[in-house]
Amino acid sequence: MAVEVVTFGCRLNITESETMQRHAESAGLGDVVIVNTCAVTAEATRQARQSIRRIARERPEARIVVTGCAAQVEPETFAAMPEVSKVLGNEEKMKPETWAAVRDFGIAATEKVAVNDIMAVRETALHLIEGLRGHTRAFVQVQNGCDHRCTFCIIPYGRGNSRSVPMGAVVDQVRLLVEHGSREVVLTGVDITSYGADLPGAPRLGALVKAVLRHVPELERLRISSIDSVEADEDLLDAIANEKRLMPHLHLSLQAGDDMILKRMKRRHSRDDAIRFCDQVRRLRPDMVFGADIIAGFPTETEEMFSRSLDIVAECGLTHLHVFPFSPRPGTPAARMPQVSRDVVKDRARRLREKGEAALLRHLDAEVGATRNVLIELNRIGRTESFTPVRFSSPVERGDLRPVTITGHNGRELLAA
Repeated sequence: MAVEVVTFGCRLNITESETMQRHAESAGLGDVVIVNTCAVTAEATRQARQSIRRIARERPEARIVVTGCAAQVEPETFAAMPEVSKVLGNEEKMKPETWAAVRDFGIAATEKVAVNDIMAVRETALHLIEGLRGHTRAFVQVQNGCDHRCTFCIIPYGRGNSRSVPMGAVVDQVRLLVEHGSREVVLTGVDITSYGADLPGAPRLGALVKAVLRHVPELERLRISSIDSVEADEDLLDAIANEKRLMPHLHLSLQAGDDMILKRMKRRHSRDDAIRFCDQVRRLRPDMVFGADIIAGFPTETEEMFSRSLDIVAECGLTHLHVFPFSPRPGTPAARMPQVSRDVVKDRARRLREKGEAALLRHLDAEVGATRNVLIELNRIGRTESFTPVRFSSPVERGDLRPVTITGHNGRELLAA
């Protein structure tokens, strides 16, 4: 049996899963399932444990190696599971020698837990890969870790402090991916708008975006993953306005629409900052479409405070909403704050999702009759420039990039002939 990887969480995990799979295969491992976990919410960790138990039932012959952010912050939780053979930290999982050691010494014969102090890691090495199996879009890690300490977030303790990949290495990786057929590349990281602060000369994300587009002219589409709008630099705004190969879709780390809640979250932007940013970007790029993360039911959130999160969906013109019911993470300041009842949290999350669904519906209505360039993915699904999914009624070639006239929608996806 070949090495299998089960991935939870962010786009960064997707790229790291590809690297781990290649390292494990190169080491000659077999009958191994790697579970790459996420720790962004308590629910994400619960889902990982549930998946591990399911894998053990369905594949009793396989050895299970658990890694990722949840394994980094809660190694003892996974080490205590009888189904788990090995627990690896986020630094260890990316090293070829880790997987070679597993091969040479056997999983059971070594220490069950290999998790080092992630805060001691000072560099992020880029692992050159030719593409991502099963993905039309290629993801390139340009940054890892986070220097901020939002009161609800455990991720810095899973990823360490912010560290960036040199621009030349990023350009080389993008060029390699394009040479092997990738038509769209996504630059990704934990806190991508902090890119470059630790590099010589402190280049910013905008300079990186421009360098990629300048030095890889064959790249047809470039995206950037979730950004912190307060850190957007002038070069990035200039690229948004003038670089048509930079796709008109930004996913914003908003988290809330009320200033007091933002302050208690220890966010660095205000409600007005977010609205002004969206207005500015839309003036620069009228076809820009925004997504955003918003947390429902943060500790101390009143109904009036929550109403401002509902209102900001329209005020920022959000289209693709990711709603997170607040989930206290042990060890974070927010877990010690006065909690909102679970029933209220769930109800507010439902109302936010309904608001997001209505916003998406308006966007889908407006797209009918338009012609969009669509990159074909799997199962007759593609993505427009604005990242809106398009469903085709007949078979289409994966990886094809074609102009498509939108004929309708089904409430979730655009439809094409």
